[in-house]
Amino acid sequence: MRKPPTRATNPRKRKTGIRLARSFFERRRDDSDGGPTGSPVVVGLGNPGRSYERTRHNIGYLVAEELAKRYNGTWRKKKKAEAAPITFGPKNVTLLKPTTFMNNSGAALVEHRIENLFVVHDDLDLEAGVVRVKSGGGAGGHNGLRSIIQNKGNEFVRIRIGIGRPPVGVTVTDYVLGRMDSAVKDAIATAADAVEFVLENGAEAAMNRFNARS
Repeated sequence: MRKPPTRATNPRKRKTGIRLARSFFERRRDDSDGGPTGSPVVVGLGNPGRSYERTRHNIGYLVAEELAKRYNGTWRKKKKAEAAPITFGPKNVTLLKPTTFMNNSGAALVEHRIENLFVVHDDLDLEAGVVRVKSGGGAGGHNGLRSIIQNKGNEFVRIRIGIGRPPVGVTVTDYVLGRMDSAVKDAIATAADAVEFVLENGAEAAMNRFNARS
């Protein structure tokens, strides 16, 4: 019994198909919730919604927005965050604002490598308006950091912005969700400067510069 003739496969066509498939999956992986795999991701912590916009807990959002203004970034809605790709010198950087609410911030960062994360957040343990840089460490009672540590580990760089301690009779929750005072608001530009310095010079150099006692 004669076998039906086999159809010849064009090797060039086959290679082109493989190349297109590979580029498609690489693009899907890179565009998950930010920029290319391996590029820095600056995460400004906060809560979505107008009622939270100017609260102390949203200082991370405001720093990310300040950087987007400086580098003409355009915010795009992703599945669990808003992302703004920018170019910082030779680097492609993604600015990210998780939209999962503070206590679940880590869920927005699952697709990103921990060594690429630079997290900007409010800090009760620092005097209002003080900016510090830190690498690693615990959550310090911050629920956003706790969520990231639970999802990714703790080996990421933090840009900390002091909001001070609540006055007597005011709960921590009410305080962090209260309107930020002028000292905290004035720290937005300094914190954005600190992010730029970290990206350009590394965490150790940034700590030497921004953590020096005046």
